[in-house]
Amino acid sequence: MGGSGSKSKGYWPFSGSGSGDDPTKDGNERSMARIRSFQNATPFVFTRRSSLFFDEDGDLAHEFYEETIVTKNGRRRAKLKRIQKNLIPQGIIKLDHPRIHVDFPVVLCEV
Repeated sequence: MGGSGSKSKGYWPFSGSGSGDDPTKDGNERSMARIRSFQNATPFVFTRRSSLFFDEDGDLAHEFYEETIVTKNGRRRAKLKRIQKNLIPQGIIKLDHPRIHVDFPVVLCEV
């Protein structure tokens, strides 16, 4: 739970820390840089990484399985074996509608 947040250690304009700025700046310069970058940053997300994969045949899916025949005690049985090799990720896809970034600190609706 809660694994959708930003995990990078760089400077994110919506966070309260100035970890990405130069440590030699004094507090006033650092806060001004944060305000300028906040105005330039957008809270919207337009692309995301896809969770789909292409297999060797060019099929697109989340998971791929192969049917294998197992003989046990003279009895033939079909089992599904998950394929995890030779899969190519689909990559970055464009979202149909922009989403608001999960780290955006503004309350959108009060009840």
